[in-house]
Amino acid sequence: MIRAVEASQAVSAPVLAAYRYCETVTGQQARNFAYGIRLLPTPERRAMSALYAFSRRVDDIGDGELPGAVKVERLEDTRALLGRVQAGAVEEDDTDPVAVALAHASGVFPIPLGGLDELIDGVQMDLRGATYETWDDLKVYCRCVAGAIGRLSLGVFGTEPGARGVERAPEYADTLGLALQLTNILRDVREDAEGGRTYLPADDLAKFGCSAGFAGPTPPEGSDFAGLVHFEVRRARALFAEGYRLLPMLDRRSGACVAAMAGIYRRLLDRIERDPEAVLRGRVSLPGREKAYVAVRGLSGLDTRHVSRHTLRGRA
Repeated sequence: MIRAVEASQAVSAPVLAAYRYCETVTGQQARNFAYGIRLLPTPERRAMSALYAFSRRVDDIGDGELPGAVKVERLEDTRALLGRVQAGAVEEDDTDPVAVALAHASGVFPIPLGGLDELIDGVQMDLRGATYETWDDLKVYCRCVAGAIGRLSLGVFGTEPGARGVERAPEYADTLGLALQLTNILRDVREDAEGGRTYLPADDLAKFGCSAGFAGPTPPEGSDFAGLVHFEVRRARALFAEGYRLLPMLDRRSGACVAAMAGIYRRLLDRIERDPEAVLRGRVSLPGREKAYVAVRGLSGLDTRHVSRHTLRGRA
């Protein structure tokens, strides 16, 4: 998938206003995501903000306080709106700025909008109270809510002409999304438990004596909670290692964006690994200065060069 369009065309006032709205939503609500996309050229940054704003709307429906039946109805309304975008039926003067921005972005970049359908499917899984017996089961959910976002983003980034193994770029983007989502699940294990949700596979919970769940600030009595966390951390690291193969296939600024976002989550994973019980006491996060360092590191291309060297060694 090479960059199929030139994205420097003029943007009309209504579309520009729609993009500004999406960028405001992104800046206010997407701390980690915003650090990455600020490294992109303006057209790509706007398109990513439109994707985020639509995704945020879907997530907010799932996480909100509305009755379940109303949430289902709102999700179907959102799916219908997506159908209008896909059909080219959203005009520039439409009253929904997210739809206007997304419609424009999908006309400029080859974005596989079906990924947003998958996101809605994933949130519907949450509403049904889905639980996951095995990692293979959980992967289906993670691919809907995160792997799809990786593939959507790749539609904006494109790939560099002549990049090796480029046919696997969507697979790597998907895998990187899984890595980020598993990190999110570890970080939010207590918060999710309080909301009645359990994402970690039941097989893994049983293996480490954690089937009782995580209702309090301490692990279940007699469990090996640290062992569970370290087991999932190793799984996430393997996903990151595979997904990072995408980096050499991207241009410098797109690679910097991906490296920054993934780098922030990898550092979260480091913190969780060092103090597993921290996720039961509150949300683990990085200070702004550390996020800025990760962004600079991504822009420098250090991660991309590291992955390229290891990829070449693997082929030798």
